[in-house]
Amino acid sequence: MSTTDTTLPPVTAERRMTPAEMFRQRMFGHRGFLLGAGLMLLIVLIAIFAPLLAPHDPFTQTLSARMLPPVWSEGGNWDYILGTDQNGRDYLSRLIYGTRVSITIGLGAATVGMLIGVTLGVLAGYFGGWIDHGISFLLTAQLALPGLLLAMALVFIIGPSIWVVIGIVGVLHWTYYLVVTRAATQRIRSQDFVAAAAASGATSRQIIWHEILPNLLSQIIVIFTFELGIAILAESSLSFLGVGIQPPTPSWGLMIAEGKQAMFYRPWLVILPGICLFLLVIGANLMGDGLRDITSPEGRNE
Repeated sequence: MSTTDTTLPPVTAERRMTPAEMFRQRMFGHRGFLLGAGLMLLIVLIAIFAPLLAPHDPFTQTLSARMLPPVWSEGGNWDYILGTDQNGRDYLSRLIYGTRVSITIGLGAATVGMLIGVTLGVLAGYFGGWIDHGISFLLTAQLALPGLLLAMALVFIIGPSIWVVIGIVGVLHWTYYLVVTRAATQRIRSQDFVAAAAASGATSRQIIWHEILPNLLSQIIVIFTFELGIAILAESSLSFLGVGIQPPTPSWGLMIAEGKQAMFYRPWLVILPGICLFLLVIGANLMGDGLRDITSPEGRNE
């Protein structure tokens, strides 16, 4: 009669992943986030190293080389890989330097909107009462205004420049921050750790800085990435309409406006800056969408 070994294998305790390890795992496993972050990193590096990457001065005009086609078209040459514009300026160099304008305005305007919206949202959500009613009235008034038309009017009155565009686009794009942070602050305010902080003698300012804002950080970052793309599109729209960035500064929206008159027989003048604008905005949106999934994995659609 045979006997069987009934000895059970030793029980080993499985190590639980830390929050940082879980975040890294979700981040590197999210293809959309990696693609968006990769595009944004590439464009930022191009903006930083634009003087080293641009083959020509983006402002130098060579009238004898006006409207040269890209190198893959008949009549193109390798001195001007992507051709030249109507003033004989190297198109590749202007596209490279255009990343600086778009990134600067996008980051600046998104930051201005974040400061305004988060401040108002936290105040409305934490204090409530007449402060909440007053800020809600400001929100309603802002949403009732035609944003692009108002931005055009303000830029026309003040005068177009990079800093004016940053300020105006930022001032007109804070509503999403306010709505999200107000609702989140109302939820956090009722938590036990906030009541414990108040009971221990913490002031409202200390509670907001040390208890409310740290718990809003992930949501603010996600909104920031979306607003970055919106701000870039707003700047391009203003430049296309002639009230944003002014020539000869290279701006993708301005380049599309300058090339639209010749788009039927020189289509690259519109297509190339349009592709650059598309890649930058889609990169920001993919990164923001990925951050939303990573920071709130329970809301993902698997």
